[in-house]
Amino acid sequence: MTQRSLSKGTDAPSESPSVLVVDDDPSVREALSRLFRSVGLEARLFASAADLLQHKLPEAPCCIVLDIRLPGVGGLDFQDQLTKANIHVPIVMITGHGDIPMSVRAMKAGAVDFLTKPFRHQDMLDAVAQAIERDRKRRDSEKSLSELRGLFESLTTREREIMTLVTAGLMNKQVAAELGLSEITVKIHRGNVMRKMGVRSLADLVRAGEALELRRPKRSPA
Repeated sequence: MTQRSLSKGTDAPSESPSVLVVDDDPSVREALSRLFRSVGLEARLFASAADLLQHKLPEAPCCIVLDIRLPGVGGLDFQDQLTKANIHVPIVMITGHGDIPMSVRAMKAGAVDFLTKPFRHQDMLDAVAQAIERDRKRRDSEKSLSELRGLFESLTTREREIMTLVTAGLMNKQVAAELGLSEITVKIHRGNVMRKMGVRSLADLVRAGEALELRRPKRSPA
């Protein structure tokens, strides 16, 4: 992606989910805009992938309704570009000239659905609802992970070491031996870790460690 690429927006938050429609046919864009507005969705219209690239992503959950045949960068290639840029907005592919290889490629790349024009309005609304729900879950997951990382960063270096070893399955005595500490010191640090991480049980702490992808460091040979 170039410097003009889509960024993971800093637009003011919007309560309404958005549908980003990318199609070079003005009549299709307007028809889809009316359809989405009729069910309370905000529609943003673009004639090409390059046009979409000039804008920031919405803060609210969203999806892209993307025509496969576009001027310049086609829909499938644009889908690949977004993936490589680590932009994971769900996509509903549409086309007037679809074939099985196209649909297979789009779905393997993560498209929520592949609709051939003319499609039923309800099929489009169902696909968009599924895509927006997927984006909402992704955003919630990313927010939770970000908060978890913030809590982990609040730990001292020693507390991080102990959390990493405890979530790797070591008992207090083993952690103490590994770090050259007394067992009572490990217990105190472990209690502080659980309090700061906002967990009440070892199982919850282990799940937090898995989400953070904590890995026990390999010991250097003596």
